[in-house]
Amino acid sequence: MIHSLTGKVIEKSLDEVVISCGGVGFLVAVPQTAQGAIAPIGEETTLYTYLNVKEDALDLYGFATKEEQRAFKILTTVSGVGPKAGLSILSALTPDRVALAVSSGDYKVFTAAQGVGPKLAQRIVLELKGKFTDTTLSGVTIEDISTASAATGNVSQAISALVALGYTQSQAAMAVAKLDTNADVQTLIKQALRLIAGGKI
Repeated sequence: MIHSLTGKVIEKSLDEVVISCGGVGFLVAVPQTAQGAIAPIGEETTLYTYLNVKEDALDLYGFATKEEQRAFKILTTVSGVGPKAGLSILSALTPDRVALAVSSGDYKVFTAAQGVGPKLAQRIVLELKGKFTDTTLSGVTIEDISTASAATGNVSQAISALVALGYTQSQAAMAVAKLDTNADVQTLIKQALRLIAGGKI
């Protein structure tokens, strides 16, 4: 397994980069979000990689951070999500957004990625539940967000109301997870709206 590559960038496009390491040019497919982190042509850069071995090819995928690399490896464990679909998802979502969407059950977020339909998106959320438990977003653990999403009563009603107001399941669950879940529905909604409006979500 090639864990990472460090070398000079000799070619660069929207979804590929060629890195020269020890006189060998490695063609690496990258998510579009990684482009800003890759050095300009002629300069040295490091990519964290994943080598996909097929009968007729060896494909190398590269990422700007270890978090992207980890998210890609986790995504490709889902049946129906190959390396190309994994790359497409990470071109549309950051690793944190992937973790948030999975924990809150917000499958619709994944349909923003090219080639990911509603059925595959639902499978991603279903198969990856519990795989991002060590992630923390804006001071809230993924476990707290999962708990809020699965809750009943006031918490569930507040999340449903926020979704009805046009917020995503992810935003609603994350906002409510930051609050005192013993509060009444109206209080939860008002406080969640303040958090979202204040840019804290």
